[in-house]
Amino acid sequence: MSRVAGGSPERSAQEAEERRAAAERLRAVHAELLARTPESAVQPRLEPVRQVLELLGDPQRAYPVIHLTGTNGKTSTSRFAERLLREMNLRTGRFTSPHLSSVTERISIDGEPISDEVFVAVHEDVAPYLAIVDGRLRQDGQVPLTYFEVLAVLAFAAFADAPVDVAVVEVGLGGTWDATNVADATVAVVTPISLDHTELLGDTVEEIAETKSGIFTEGSAVVLAQQPVDAAQVLLRRAVEVGATVAREGLEFGVTSRVVAVGGQVLELQGIGGTTYSDVLLTAFGEHQGHNAAVALAAVEAFLGGEGLEPDVVRAAYADVTTPGRLEVVRRSPVVLVDAAHNTGGAQSLVAALEDSFEYTRLVGVVAVLEGKDALGMLEVLEPVLDEVVVTRSSSPRAMEVDDLADIALDIFGGDLGERVHVAERLDEALQVAVDRSESEAPGGLGAGVLVTGSITLVGDARTLLRAPAAR
Repeated sequence: MSRVAGGSPERSAQEAEERRAAAERLRAVHAELLARTPESAVQPRLEPVRQVLELLGDPQRAYPVIHLTGTNGKTSTSRFAERLLREMNLRTGRFTSPHLSSVTERISIDGEPISDEVFVAVHEDVAPYLAIVDGRLRQDGQVPLTYFEVLAVLAFAAFADAPVDVAVVEVGLGGTWDATNVADATVAVVTPISLDHTELLGDTVEEIAETKSGIFTEGSAVVLAQQPVDAAQVLLRRAVEVGATVAREGLEFGVTSRVVAVGGQVLELQGIGGTTYSDVLLTAFGEHQGHNAAVALAAVEAFLGGEGLEPDVVRAAYADVTTPGRLEVVRRSPVVLVDAAHNTGGAQSLVAALEDSFEYTRLVGVVAVLEGKDALGMLEVLEPVLDEVVVTRSSSPRAMEVDDLADIALDIFGGDLGERVHVAERLDEALQVAVDRSESEAPGGLGAGVLVTGSITLVGDARTLLRAPAAR
């Protein structure tokens, strides 16, 4: 196709039309994916994904994989590890979930979400093979490939097509039967485990740890964040069973010092090979992110066979890393923070980070929670740092009814509706109420803040509404 010389209005118009057409094709493909069984309706199986990938020539075996599981911190740790690898001039793939704004965010190559065109092209390439396996499943009376299973296939295929030198892959849920577990991990990482998704993973941290340890493979290197004792015992036993080497936070590696700084924190980290990394500026807030940074560094060192990295590589990577939706400032005056905490453990880390890195004379929360989540536990954790809360709902079909969430909030915050607890059916209304309430008793609006949290979908909705930069 002929193109008009660069910079002309004709070319700009043509490029805009091409982007519009690509976005339209992506919407059509995503609608097709959404028509499949949603990722909330997990199918505990691996064979269908294996079958599709076998038909594709097993792309997941074309590159080494750093595989991450855990309850909280997976996405941030994935981002930190991937950024370190890129600073070493390795071509990277990154698969994380869920997304904040666009499904393309889940599959990144060299730190950038794949384009709409590439997402559509990869789907077109694998669609015939998806149809074959879907047909087999229907014939056997089983659910066809789910939304998440297909996304995992697309990621593995896209990484092979790139091709990448290494893929950083986050599980969707659990480990043993997660769709990503068709890959054999060179390095298996477990971020902190706590109670979440108990209806699927078990009622105790031991049961949850058992499922998550399913990503350990024979001879792999295992990197463990600090864990509850009962979970750690399960993980260590499984590592011994498969003959994996183990590096534990607080023993073989960890954070040796930490100082809050403008724009983040300055760390000193101890690597698994004994290397000390000092004066590391991490552009992310909260002590928990410092621990995530240590775990990511250990994972990359393990990937390199236990060798230390050049300290300047670590400094450059961590000074440049991004964590969209994780204590992210998306507006100023008043400051609006968004954080994707969606369980009690995440809320605890969020509160600790707020107290550690931010100062407000008045902070109002905007909270929406999905059905099945521990709304009571999260609100109990958030109440001490919030002067008031506005309960609302996200765009998710699984969002808890606003009135039900308000009843829980009233039990915790006390008073009558309209005092410390407010209700808004729509997010735009909730944000306006929160802004007004935050500024109402802050002199001149100084020290006023709004915190949006409780659901990843809510954070994505807020970022879109407030026109935050696209997640990278």
